[in-house]
Amino acid sequence: MSELDREKWDRKYCTADPYGTEPSQLLIDQQHWLPTTGRALDLAGGSGRHALWLAHRGLDVTLTDISSEGLRIARQRAEASCLKIDCVDIDLEEAPFPAGPWDVVMSCLYLYRPLFPSIRDQLATGGVLVVIQPTRKNLERHTRPPEKFLPEENELRQLAHGLKILHYEEGWSVEGRHDAVMIAQRESGR
Repeated sequence: MSELDREKWDRKYCTADPYGTEPSQLLIDQQHWLPTTGRALDLAGGSGRHALWLAHRGLDVTLTDISSEGLRIARQRAEASCLKIDCVDIDLEEAPFPAGPWDVVMSCLYLYRPLFPSIRDQLATGGVLVVIQPTRKNLERHTRPPEKFLPEENELRQLAHGLKILHYEEGWSVEGRHDAVMIAQRESGR
């Protein structure tokens, strides 16, 4: 990402939190796949709505984002909730992927295709990847996110090569987007 992207997201978080404080209902609906102990990594998690939810479940959470403002809000929310999360200001498209092993890697509304091999490699044996991402079909009703951030039908399955798909669905969600929801797991010996 560029410095312009960092500034754009900082401005968004300074004016209003673009995603609010509540975790995605799509994530809550899939919580039975997630462990309640271990290490979790929330990729580009902004102000921490998912990181805090994962920490509340008992996971040791690291939240990454390019926006220092988003991370500042996440730290404040964690402190107010008596939760501990580690916040890392990082450009995931430039810096090395955070070292695992991770029991959960969460990616909601963030798609950078070159990260998938690193995600797979840094998942612990039995660790799960959670991806919630609008698909190209989303453009039928919405102009955002831009097309380059929208996977084709079943593309996430291909990106998760080497992981066991536990759950996969695409459709118009309760959140008004055409989302793909994927839960994938690293099995032993992979």
